[in-house]
Amino acid sequence: MALRTVLVPLALAALAAAPVAAPASAQSIEQVIRAGADPAREAATEAAARHFYAFWNTGAQAELDAAIAPTFTDRTLPAGRPQGPAGPAAASAAFRAAVPDLGVTIRRMVIAGDWATTHMVFSGHFTGEFNGVKGRGQAIEFIATDLVRVENGRISDNWHIEDNLALLTQMGLVVPAEPAK
Repeated sequence: MALRTVLVPLALAALAAAPVAAPASAQSIEQVIRAGADPAREAATEAAARHFYAFWNTGAQAELDAAIAPTFTDRTLPAGRPQGPAGPAAASAAFRAAVPDLGVTIRRMVIAGDWATTHMVFSGHFTGEFNGVKGRGQAIEFIATDLVRVENGRISDNWHIEDNLALLTQMGLVVPAEPAK
C-alpha cells in the first residue's frame, strides 16, 4: 500500500475531527494523534520529534543531537543553509540572533509509524538583527509545518514549510501590497 494512501486520509481525518482553536497567542494547544499500528515505533518517532522541537524552542545542541541522525537530510533545504546536522544548528543560531526569545508551540502532531507531521507556531520578539536590519522589539508569530521520517530513533529526513511572508512582514522587512481597488 502506498504511503500516501495511508498518511493522507489519516491526517485529513485527524485534522477534520480536531476542534477549531483560537490563535496561539490566546491559548496553547497540543494534540498528538497516532495511527496505532506499532506503539513502540510511534513512541520512538514522537520522542525524536519532541527532541527536535525542544531544540527549536531552546536552541540546546543536546536536544538537536538527540533528535537527528548523522545522515540527516533536509529535503526542502533553503539556499545558503548547509545540508546535514549543521543545517538546523546554523538556522537556529541565525534566527536566535534576530529573535533571542524564540519559542515554539506544538499545535498538532500526527504520528504514523516512522513519520510525524507537526504543525507549530513560532513566536518571540525581534530585538536582534536580521540581514543587517535591527529589530525594534516587535512581536513575531508565524506558523510552520514539518514532515519528518525517523529511522533508528532519530530523524533522518525533514520536509518543512514556514510562513516566511508573515515573519518578514512582522519584522518590517516586507511591506504588504495595498489591495487592488
